[in-house]
Amino acid sequence: MSPVTKPKRTMTLEEFHKWDSGDGLRYELIDGVPVAMTSPANAHGTIVAKLARRIGESLDARPPCRVMVEVGIVSPTRADTWYQADLAVSCKRQPPDQHSITEPILIVEVLSPSTENQDRKVKLVDYRSIPSVQEVLLVDSTRRYCELLRRLDDNRWLTELAVDPDAVLRLESIDCDLRLSDIYSNVELEQDKQPEQATPETQAATE
Repeated sequence: MSPVTKPKRTMTLEEFHKWDSGDGLRYELIDGVPVAMTSPANAHGTIVAKLARRIGESLDARPPCRVMVEVGIVSPTRADTWYQADLAVSCKRQPPDQHSITEPILIVEVLSPSTENQDRKVKLVDYRSIPSVQEVLLVDSTRRYCELLRRLDDNRWLTELAVDPDAVLRLESIDCDLRLSDIYSNVELEQDKQPEQATPETQAATE
């Protein structure tokens, strides 16, 4: 979701959660500034739904572990920043009136062309600095590409890439396997489109 507007006045987190924009849009708070988020494309929403269902099923036998969609993430380094992640998992009980997830162990962002730069260069940096986070999964919504970052220790992360349809990503933080063919089923990707067959008319036009 890409930034589309930036009001001039800055807010604290408390002010932000009490604020009503009146326009029905969803907002993140970035450096004290509410930033409106555009509606996700169909492919983005489909992938989020598939991941939520698969991850949720893997957590059914592990209460109170749960997956949350479009969930708030508080920046551990900035008191005036509140992100909204596509998915996150925590095994701590979540107060019903809380605006953000407590001690996430897995955070998932589905990348779109308009959000990839922000997700990689801003959000990912803060996600990795959250002590409880064990893994961060980035899933591209326009091509078959997944990037799993796994914490090794306080300073080192291991990155695993998956692009093959039969590839399987192992989410060690929640003991769950994700097959790329399942993540991208019924999602139309440019790389899977068949080239159009030339007709006699189009052949003649190019000669």
